Amino acid sequence: MANILTIGFYVALAILLIVLVLGLVNLTRTDDQQASRSNKLMRMRVLIQAIAIALLCGLGFVLGAFN
Repeated sequence: MANILTIGFYVALAILLIVLVLGLVNLTRTDDQQASRSNKLMRMRVLIQAIAIALLCGLGFVLGAFN
């Protein structure tokens, strides 16, 4: 179980990094859809961060970090 949570956590971090870079690249654009795209990427980033934190807490629970 711990291996699955660890892999899931690292996958979530990788996806989070990709979304973060996409958001930074989107800031350099000047088209009319930039603001809408930026908002969607921000929401996606927050959701992926919540998933990563949940996986990290689950991993801590499985490994016995919480009493």
